[in-house]
Amino acid sequence: MLIVGDARIRRAITPTEGLKHRTRFAPAFASSLLLLGLFCRPAVAAPDNCDIASNAAIRACKTSAQSERSLAYGKCANVTDVVARAACNRAAAAAARDAFGTCADQAAFREAACDRLGDGRYDPVIDPANFSTVIDNPYFPLVPGTTFIYEGPTSAGLNHTEFEVTRNTRVIDGVTCVEIHDTVRIDGALEEDTLDWFAQDRQGNVWYFGENTHELVDGLITTIDGSFLAGADGAQPGIIMEANPRIGDFYRQEFDLGNAEDDAEVVGLTATVTTPFGSFTNCLDTLETTPLETALHEHKFYAAGVGQVLTLDADTGDRLPLVQITRQ
Repeated sequence: MLIVGDARIRRAITPTEGLKHRTRFAPAFASSLLLLGLFCRPAVAAPDNCDIASNAAIRACKTSAQSERSLAYGKCANVTDVVARAACNRAAAAAARDAFGTCADQAAFREAACDRLGDGRYDPVIDPANFSTVIDNPYFPLVPGTTFIYEGPTSAGLNHTEFEVTRNTRVIDGVTCVEIHDTVRIDGALEEDTLDWFAQDRQGNVWYFGENTHELVDGLITTIDGSFLAGADGAQPGIIMEANPRIGDFYRQEFDLGNAEDDAEVVGLTATVTTPFGSFTNCLDTLETTPLETALHEHKFYAAGVGQVLTLDADTGDRLPLVQITRQ
């Protein structure tokens, strides 16, 4: 709002309009205003970079849904039987509705996440000199030669997960990281085989720098979705465990737009957890979510001096507790 004497000009004036309105003032008065610097361009709002990235991901989701729908209808066109072709088209339409519904769910999730994360770019400053392979955060200690074993019945079958802290390292984005070998077996069959890489900064935060994940069916790799390396193709590392967790903290654990986007929120610091390995008090409780699977809500519980002791699926009630820790 420009104030000239007692007159208040309330309508926003664009730079072009300013040139036209300037001729209405007496030349001498206009010259004085110019000298005083009162003719200014309107302030330009800073871009909301979180929303820009999120909107791009939603457009990509819709484009993918449209592409899948087109291909499905194209396949139906080759079905000779009229009844079967009609059923194929109905199935294609239903799948498309589900896909576009998923995009809408993602849009709502991303909007809420950006409200919490802020509008700044997600571009953490990574100084290799600030990181170490000594990972001794009390909630997430990674001592080479240690294997955390989790096991429990789930809706998918008996889940047996091993999280092995190897003695291998890998340099990612200039940072030397500890390598983890993580395997998941359901009813004895290997379904996931993953390498993860972590490093701890001098402040005590443990960062997640990448993963190479394979999902398998009958021993054959079906997808490597979710694999990423920080610093490659726009991917960025995230914090897997804070140095000083506080209730309400909400942060990215990884970031590769449209591929790997886990978030975490600290929701408790005093949980009591009982597992076959033991009972623990004052556990850290984090809620992990992702815009890529909006129905997924996992609570992970961590005991100081031990590490992760339980994963709880908030939707299915499935529990994956710590049953053993081995050391070599």
